[in-house]
Amino acid sequence: MSENKEPTPSWLFKQSAVIPYRKKSGVLEILMITTRKSKRWIVPKGVVDPGCTPQESAINEAYEEAGIKGKIVSDVLGSYSYDKWGGTCTVKVFLFKVDKVLDKWPESEERKREWLPVKKAIERIRENKLKKIIQKTMKSL
Repeated sequence: MSENKEPTPSWLFKQSAVIPYRKKSGVLEILMITTRKSKRWIVPKGVVDPGCTPQESAINEAYEEAGIKGKIVSDVLGSYSYDKWGGTCTVKVFLFKVDKVLDKWPESEERKREWLPVKKAIERIRENKLKKIIQKTMKSL
């Protein structure tokens, strides 16, 4: 007996991310987080929730995944794609100025986070298009 599997809803493939940054002692840093399962280093990102703008969802992801508060300080910087759930997710990327770092946040037990100088942060990222977006953006700050 075969199971009928519902198709993945198209809204799951629309995602948004933030590049969380701060300047500390004159050094520009990016906050990196680990994924929950593979523990590889990424920036906060997730599905654009129905009824939310990509910016609103990106702010929510920054809080839930990384425990940071702040504001988006750019239009869309660019986008990148990756395969997941049997389809291709497209991620819109925004620049996020961090104002507050929380000690506890919703996913604090599942993720690590680390502030890194831009060059080291870029070295940890797998997605080439995201690397290029960060390189281009950080030159202007």
